[in-house]
This record gives sequence, C-alpha cells and structure tokens, in this order.
Amino acid sequence: MNQLLYYCIPVLKAGTDNKNINNVKNILNDYFNSRFKALIDNGLNFILKLLFAIIIILLCKKLIRFLTGLMDKYFKRTKIEVSVSGFLIAMIRTVLYIMLVVFIITEIIGIESTPIVAIIGSAGLSIGLALQGSLSNFAGGVLILLLKPFRVGDYIIIGGNEGTVAAIDIFYTRLFTADNRLLVMPNGSLSNANIINVTHEPIRRLDLSVSVDYSENIKKVKDILTEIVSHHEMVLKDQDISVFVNSFDPSAINIGIRIWVLKENYWLLKCELLELIKNQFEENEITI
Repeated sequence: MNQLLYYCIPVLKAGTDNKNINNVKNILNDYFNSRFKALIDNGLNFILKLLFAIIIILLCKKLIRFLTGLMDKYFKRTKIEVSVSGFLIAMIRTVLYIMLVVFIITEIIGIESTPIVAIIGSAGLSIGLALQGSLSNFAGGVLILLLKPFRVGDYIIIGGNEGTVAAIDIFYTRLFTADNRLLVMPNGSLSNANIINVTHEPIRRLDLSVSVDYSENIKKVKDILTEIVSHHEMVLKDQDISVFVNSFDPSAINIGIRIWVLKENYWLLKCELLELIKNQFEENEITI
C-alpha cells in the first residue's frame, strides 16, 4: 500500500484532469493485478505443497507400517515379551510420525524449524521431569522383560519380600505371597535390587539338619537317615545324596542332609522327610 501511495500522490498533485485520473487508474489496476497474480501464484504454490505433503504422508505411512511389521515379526522370532514388543513398536511408530510431521512442516511447507525444535525440546524436558519416577519404572520394566531375570510363575525373593510372580507389567511387577497377599513392586527399584530366583532351575537342593544327643551312635544315626532319604520316591536318585556330621553344638551333634528334588516337590518332600525322621528316631530310641 505504501508503494501504491508513492506512485499515486505525485500524479494527483500534478492535477485532477482526465489524463491524471487515468494515470491513477492505470497505476491502481497494475497494482491490484500484480497483487492478485501474486496471491494466485502463492495459493497455487501452497496447494501444490499441500498435495505433495499428502502424497509424502501416504507413502511414509505405508513405509512405517511395513517397518513396524518387520519389527513385530523379529520380536516374535526372538520371543520378546508381548507387552515389551508392543510398547517398543508403538514408541518407534510415534517417533517416526513425529519426524515425518517435522519434515513436512519445515522442508515442504517451509516453516522455520528452530521454534519447532525448541517447542519439542521444552515439552520433552517438562514431561521427563514430571514423569521422572514413572520413567524409572518404565526403564526397569523394559530391562526386566528383556533380560528376564524371572518370569511369570517363578518364586523370587527380593530383600524382605518374596512370592510367586503373577504379572510383569511395564511399570510394576505383581507377586502373590505364600499367604495369598498381592504384593505390587515398582520395576525401578526391582531392577536395581538383588533378586533370588528360587524356581529358575528345574531341580533344587534340599538341606536338612537334625540334632541328636552326644550319647547316640553317629554311624547308626547316619544309616537311618540314609535309608529314609534313599527310599523316598521324590528324592532324585541320579543326584548326590549326602548325610554327614555338620557341627558339634553345645548340647547336640548336628547331622546334615543334602538331597536333590524337583522344584515343585520341594516343600512337600521337606515336610514328609521331617515326619519320617521323627518317627524312625522314636522307633530306634534315638534322642533328638
């Protein structure tokens, strides 16, 4: 508009006859024609950029679907937990779509990239600070599901807590204690703790100790104990069976027993052996 006044005002100052008025009209026509043409050109250019952006979106959408499909097949072959693979695929898909949107805005439409990057960076920092604890639990959950120090159904001990693993989620792990209480533990602290996986192996060693009076015959006691454990059907005969003097306590001789058992029979065998030992000692008049 300033350019239009720059050309029109000197002409009008020269006079208002028909010639000058026609000159002003010509100037106005040229100005508005050039502006209209520029508007049309810019509009067509924007429409072309928009169409090109739509084509890019459609092509990249198919490419992203293809890549995530390949990743899903790979995760299934490597037998990664379903919850982890699903979350990783969703996160990668989100990152790819964000990169696609930023590319279209900056490279195709032509908007300056600096403020967009600043907005994304500040938003990511704010979200990270707000969800610091949750992100720690998330990272711990990913590590647990990838490294698999325990699985659903395992009996684990963490510090003063123990129980059977009922579920492993992204943020929390749920255990059922021996008295059927639900214990929910955050994965962040769980991934940094010392974990004892009691049922990781198919067999376990059962250690028992029996104290007898100093007046008892040690060989006789050991023979009775060896016969009890050797004839029990739950004791694994292809593994070592040990009956030995473990220690001399102030008021008794401590006899140790080491045998191997399937993990699912551990507690049942322990209870049955203790009962059998008590009965056999009473029959043979051995003082506990």
